[in-house]
Amino acid sequence: MDYSKIITIEPGKRSGKPTIRGTRMTVTDVLEYLASGMTDEEILADFPDLTKEDIKACLAFAAERARKLASLPEHETAVQRPL
Repeated sequence: MDYSKIITIEPGKRSGKPTIRGTRMTVTDVLEYLASGMTDEEILADFPDLTKEDIKACLAFAAERARKLASLPEHETAVQRPL
């Protein structure tokens, strides 16, 4: 899915976090609602400005980010432990 017209990143909005169509709703917000057990329908009922396509775009964006992270060399993804 091409989410580029739905997910936007603006430096002055929500500290540059990825948002949905320039609103103040972030991708993280939607993913956290889904992770907490909310259904698409419950999210759409609570946030009528969102669409089912917006939710799909959030999932596609997160999947691409995870794919990119998984493709980084191991030393770039290793957790740095304090001494």
